[in-house]
Amino acid sequence: MPAQTVLVVDDEPLIRMTLADALVDEGFDVLEASNVLEAVAVFGMRHIDFLVTDVDMPGALDGFDLVRFVRVHGRHVVVVVTSGGSVPGEGVHEPDETFIAKPYRLKGVIDKLKAAAMQRRDFGLAM
Repeated sequence: MPAQTVLVVDDEPLIRMTLADALVDEGFDVLEASNVLEAVAVFGMRHIDFLVTDVDMPGALDGFDLVRFVRVHGRHVVVVVTSGGSVPGEGVHEPDETFIAKPYRLKGVIDKLKAAAMQRRDFGLAM
C-alpha cells in the first residue's frame, strides 16, 4: 500500500518541521503549510489522507476555517486539530476529528494517525 499523505499546517516552523520529520520517520508522506491559504493550495494540487492543523495562525483564517473548507469540498480526511490556547467548539465534531492540546507529545499525534490509518484499512476506505 502506498504511503499515506499528511498535511501539517502550523505557523510555528519548529513545531511544524519537528512533527513533519517524525511523521516521515514513521513512513508517512508529509506536506507542510504555514497558514490556511497555503494549505488550501496544497489541497487543490494533492491528495491528502490526514490533516494536522494548528488553530491559531496569522491572518483572517484559522484552523477551524481550514477544517470547514476540507469538509465542504467533500474530502474524507482524518483531522487532528492542535492548539495551545483555543479549545474546539463547533469546529471539531466529526467522528474522524480529534483535538490535541499543545504542547503535545509527538507519539500521541503519530499514534492517532496510525490508528486512523488502520481503521480506514479495516473498513476498506480509499486512501
